[in-house]
Parts: sequence; C-alpha cells; structure tokens
Amino acid sequence: MLGGELEVGRLGFGAMRIVSDRGEGARVVRRAVELGVTLVDTADIYGAGVSEEVVADALYPYPDGVVIATKGGLGWGLQDRIRDGRPEHLREACDASLRRLKLERIDLYQLHRHDPEVPIAESIGTLEQLRAEGKIRMIGVSNFSLSQLREAQAVTRIVSVQNQFNRGLLTSENVLDACTEEGIAFMPWSPLGEGLTRGSAYEIRWLLDRSPVMIPIPGTSSVEHLEDNMRAIA
Repeated sequence: MLGGELEVGRLGFGAMRIVSDRGEGARVVRRAVELGVTLVDTADIYGAGVSEEVVADALYPYPDGVVIATKGGLGWGLQDRIRDGRPEHLREACDASLRRLKLERIDLYQLHRHDPEVPIAESIGTLEQLRAEGKIRMIGVSNFSLSQLREAQAVTRIVSVQNQFNRGLLTSENVLDACTEEGIAFMPWSPLGEGLTRGSAYEIRWLLDRSPVMIPIPGTSSVEHLEDNMRAIA
C-alpha cells in the first residue's frame, strides 16, 4: 500500500534495464503486468528518458490498478550538475516525465538523490508544490539516510523510500525499521545483491519476510528472469 491510498502488490518491477532493446523491453514490462505486477518504477535518468518511453509504449493506455512511479533529481552525464535538486530543474524534469509517460499525473514521484547544494526542504517543497498543482499524486525519496528522511517529512508526507538494500547489504536497516514502524513503503533497489547464490526467488522472499512494508523492485531485460523473480510470490 502506498500512502494508504494506492493498493500495490508486494513485488514491483524496476525498469532500469529495459532501454537497450525497446521492443524487448516493452515485452518484459507487459509480461510483468500479466504476472500480477502493479507497481512499475522508472526514472528520467534510465536511458536518458528511454525507460519512461518504453513503459508508455508497453502499457499506455495504462490498465486499471497499475501504479507508475518515477524519479527526478539526477543528471545522466550531459548536464553540468550530476545531482540537481534545484526547484527549476525538478519542475522541468517532472514535466518531461509526464510527457514521456503520457500521463497527466504521476502516481509516485521520488527525489532520486539529495543534492548537497540545495536544502532538502527546498527540493521536497518543490515536489509538494507539484503535488498541489496536480502533477504528482504522492511523494517519495531515494538514497536517503534516516536524518534526511526526517528533514523531508518536516516538509510533507513521504510515502516511500527507495534505498539499496539486500541480504548482503544492510546499511539502510535503520531507515527500513523507521519505515516499518510508520507504514512507509520501502522499495529496495538492487534487491538481489551481488554474489548471492540462493536464487532470485529466495533473495526476494527473504526481503518480503523482513518487513511488511517491503516492496522489492527487481529489474531485468529478460522475460525468463522476470518469471524466475515472480516465483517469490507464487
């Protein structure tokens, strides 16, 4: 559940890896939804916007119950600022994501990473303004520490945190514990880790059992791998 408003399944789909072959990427996204995925997470940085376009190619007009999440606040190597949490950039990024996704409102918009040159309150305040304007429905954060999460929460309601987390990397455990206590969705990126040999379904199941707010978002460019991942909730 996101923000007590949007019902989503326990296993989402991360759309970072679908950019190299657009046709195959769209096939993977469609298959994920066929298998019961209701949360598709992308970002403007994935393939310099290509991931968002492929998600729209695959799913538009979007099926009822499918929640689209995206992120802004990072550059993809062509801009002067790799992290860019300035209000003007976030507004431009949000508008561009809306166009690529063919949406009038983004279900979940996340600040991809804190810009150390811009106060968190300023960046999150911009997202709150975009929410008030009807461009986004709910606000999340990514790659945030617990203290940074608290700063964001002082500005507006945060419904999700997306941090790297898996059985071999537990550095965000205190953030997960706070999310669990407060009912905030925790979406671990890189949920399968590296060098873990028990199989993807085992690793995902471990995450799901770790907390009721856990929503892993494993990404893949392969239908076969996607189907392996989905066995975790079979």
